[in-house]
Amino acid sequence: MAEHYFSSHDEDGLTPRPLTVELEGSERHLVTASGVFSPKGLDKGTAVLLREAPEPRGNSLLDIGCGWGPITLTLALRRPGAQVLGVDVNQRSIELTRRNAASMGLDTISTALPDDVDPGLTFDTIWSNPPIRVGKDVLHDILMTWLPRLSVGGSAYLVVQKNLGADSLIPWLAQNLGAEFAVHRYATSKGFRVIEVRRGPAQEV
Repeated sequence: MAEHYFSSHDEDGLTPRPLTVELEGSERHLVTASGVFSPKGLDKGTAVLLREAPEPRGNSLLDIGCGWGPITLTLALRRPGAQVLGVDVNQRSIELTRRNAASMGLDTISTALPDDVDPGLTFDTIWSNPPIRVGKDVLHDILMTWLPRLSVGGSAYLVVQKNLGADSLIPWLAQNLGAEFAVHRYATSKGFRVIEVRRGPAQEV
């Protein structure tokens, strides 16, 4: 059985291989490896998120589950000067995103395992293609760990496949995040929903 990407592989045995993808209208020469999510390229859900989500705002941005880095890298390209954090439980993902950021000269990017992130840190924008297939309990735990850390006026955008429970996730988030948060379907494309989570008043640029 193939190793599941949502596990804490360490860097030992990491064998990077070249990956060429288009991000922000340009061809990027990056690296990938086995044991991470979508190692052969940009998956459909992430492509939908990158196409449909509005421009990131604020100075502290987060990618939940960075993989080899497509969302993290795109956030940094779209919001120069902002601090972008890519988190993942998979140490290989952390290392690949770090290498890809360095190769693109994106020095505003940092990467970390979830437990290594300052618990007091908040985020103005969160983007994620969350790991739906880990099961509801784990997924809910991930989302309730990070979404409450939106700053006031901050927004999160999550891409979830429609047939994997996107529509039921919206009311669950609304109920569990509470009245301070507004949750709704932002966009639909190619069998995916983009879910928007806002905290408090509308955010200024």
